[in-house]
Amino acid sequence: MRPQPQPERRLAYIDWMRGLACVLMFQTHCYNSWLTPEARKSALYAWSQLGGTLPAPLFIFLAGISFALVTQKLREKGVARSAIAKTTILRGAEIYGLGLLFRLQEFILGYRWVPWTDLLRVDILNILGLSMMLMGVLCWFTASRSERSAHPSEPSTRISLETSDVAASRDRTIVGALVAAAFVALVTPLLWTTARPSWLPWPLESYINGVHIFGRPQPWLFPLFPWSAFAFAGLTVGFLLFSEAAKRKEAAVFAGLGGIGVAACVLSLLFDTGPLRLYSPAIYDYWHTSPNFLLMRCGILLVILSLVYAWCRWGLAQKGFSPIAQLGKTSLLVYWVHIEFVYGRFSILPKGQCGIAKATAGLLAIFLSMLALSIGRTRWKKRPAKVLRAGPATVVATVGSG
Repeated sequence: MRPQPQPERRLAYIDWMRGLACVLMFQTHCYNSWLTPEARKSALYAWSQLGGTLPAPLFIFLAGISFALVTQKLREKGVARSAIAKTTILRGAEIYGLGLLFRLQEFILGYRWVPWTDLLRVDILNILGLSMMLMGVLCWFTASRSERSAHPSEPSTRISLETSDVAASRDRTIVGALVAAAFVALVTPLLWTTARPSWLPWPLESYINGVHIFGRPQPWLFPLFPWSAFAFAGLTVGFLLFSEAAKRKEAAVFAGLGGIGVAACVLSLLFDTGPLRLYSPAIYDYWHTSPNFLLMRCGILLVILSLVYAWCRWGLAQKGFSPIAQLGKTSLLVYWVHIEFVYGRFSILPKGQCGIAKATAGLLAIFLSMLALSIGRTRWKKRPAKVLRAGPATVVATVGSG
């Protein structure tokens, strides 16, 4: 009889970072939806929108880290690479399908003023799902095949071979993910300008560069280029963190990642102002498509990761109940629901008609209601009558909290 899989221990810093992304997302959406045009001229609104540049990279980056955790665990258990790929790619397809369902819901609830083209708009759930599918393909290509040669009657030899194979697979995946992230970053400026695949129908081109129906790429959408680079960066970091060497010196590794993050930010500024130019001024756009800005954002993500790890290990994050971490456990659910109560038909405040005080009160209401929803969802999932089927699918549920 095959042994039953043990429940995977949640990593507090991943939940806390997801929860942080949720809070930043709430405040950005609430102020953007409810403030009057006059209130939008305030410093508060400017800082709010600046903070709003972090949630999407955080969610996608953390999906890469979680994906690495899932894949590493399955590899260590000796699951065949084809089974791992099937399970993880299907999970990505599920997220992508949820993205399509979300757009359909938005269209139905706002049918009087929402154009049909919004059904095909590229949103973060679409790209998150596709990025997970691409990571599944990459992990399949980089996985070792030699474990099949181990003979079941020689358990000690088999364990040795599997350990060696897992380490070799991990190293190849790290290199492959770095190459993929660099490739996405370097070709993004071209795919948005001189090398646009304009011969594709706009719904397909939109997945490449976010053109949608506007004739030119839109920086507020979430195409694969450059957003999938954050997933591959997270995959790289995840496999580094879950290696045996990193587990033995975990604090030092996280401190090192924070240092690398600071160095990446400095390099981003140096590359931007330096004499060496990979692109002509006509296509170089630091704030939207430049690899230098992506390097800056990845550096910020690494610094946040290092600080959150320290907060969760030595700070107050684990002293009793953490509302931030709780939101992170159900980030997909609270993302889905809060949109309707902020931007949708059921907005709890009139859109574009509120002052800062009223919008802030609405933000607090959204935070508390989403926290209550999150707690209810967590308790529902823990009900004792629920029986999970044994197999890789039990483990992969940790990718993309819902």
